[in-house]
Amino acid sequence: MNHPYLPLTSEQRQIMLEKIGVSSFEELLADIPAALRLAQPLALTEPKSEAELVADLEEIAGSNMIPRFSFVGAGAYQHLIPTVVSDLAGRSEFYTAYTPYQPEISQGILQAIFEYQTFVSELFGLPVANASLYDGPTALAEAALMAARAGAEKNIPQRILVPANLDPRLIQVLETYTRNTPIELVRLPDRNGVIDPGQLAVAMEQPLVAVIFQNPNFFGLLEDLPELIDLVKKHEAVPICYVHPLTMGILESPGKLGAEIVVGEGQPLGLPVAYGGPYLGMMAVSERFIRRIPGRLVGETVDHSGRRAFVLTLQTREQHIRREKATSNICSNQALCALRASIYLGTIGPEGLREIAARCFNNAHYLYERLINSGFTPLYPDKPFFMEFALRTPEGADYYINRLINTGILAGYDLSRSHPERDPAILICATEIFSREQLDEFVTAMEGCRHE
Repeated sequence: MNHPYLPLTSEQRQIMLEKIGVSSFEELLADIPAALRLAQPLALTEPKSEAELVADLEEIAGSNMIPRFSFVGAGAYQHLIPTVVSDLAGRSEFYTAYTPYQPEISQGILQAIFEYQTFVSELFGLPVANASLYDGPTALAEAALMAARAGAEKNIPQRILVPANLDPRLIQVLETYTRNTPIELVRLPDRNGVIDPGQLAVAMEQPLVAVIFQNPNFFGLLEDLPELIDLVKKHEAVPICYVHPLTMGILESPGKLGAEIVVGEGQPLGLPVAYGGPYLGMMAVSERFIRRIPGRLVGETVDHSGRRAFVLTLQTREQHIRREKATSNICSNQALCALRASIYLGTIGPEGLREIAARCFNNAHYLYERLINSGFTPLYPDKPFFMEFALRTPEGADYYINRLINTGILAGYDLSRSHPERDPAILICATEIFSREQLDEFVTAMEGCRHE
């Protein structure tokens, strides 16, 4: 009997089995213990026609709630994406481009990656950027490994300081990457949501190879990066900064402040919030890390005729060199996502970046003031923030979230999910996409919940 969804006929499958020396598919599985094999058919429904299947899927999709407004941030951010981003990134020469191992036929995608690297280098204030990594958390983990290897060569203990106000998912990935390695992650508690320089100085009395900062941190607060970076460099440790790229529109680049490794999540740069991905890991480093940077790096050169050309260079991946000398086992890059980020940055330009960052800042601070005036209490009063802030919620964050979701509003992130010690509190994000009328509607909805 032919299978309704597989292209081979029973006769074709039998020919294939005979070619490999078995008479049946069951004989092919003979080495699998009977206890591990399913003894009955899969519990599947009868096959359906295309029309029936489409109708079923539309019914399932119809149960989804599409929110009118989302004030959830906590690592995934809804920003306006210019139409040109999807139009250009959707061209077949980009959308279907494969690994550029042959530069003579891959100049287009290599140039696109090179331009992305240039954007990242300028954005983060460091001379070298790679072709991208899987996402922000893996970029941070790779940065930690890179710093630890550099320190090990100087016999510096592989201890990395990890503040408690990092995004908990960043910490989880760091723990996964460093498990079963000599690297020790040393925790640094925050004080009122931010890193206290005095506590940092005490922590650095013990040798450290690197210190990680997130700016803005998980609670949306801005750290005093100039002071913190100077303190770390005085102790000859490596400052690693994890940043929101849009903050570079109104804040100084961490690289220009002295950070030697800067990483971030590129999702806000032209990538939609799409059920968890795909995302984009951004990384830039100082020159001393140029031969340690993980993943791919595209370089500019000239061909035999003297014309501008692009090639993969400094390929320190295990696909290209001996495994024990590889800097990373990341063997790819997010080229299409990086292309979207390049188109986004090229479209908005430096002035547009500043305007978007300023609008995010202004919207969040307007909403913050409105909610405070309505009786809500800030979790961290008098602390500078960019576009996210945390409020105390006496009734519990889920009280507001569950009621507002019925009106098509996602109210924010319940901090009890990741920080039960700070419960009850809600983390609210307001990006540039909102009008004042929409922000006012959210305030009215929050006020209404309090009076129920």
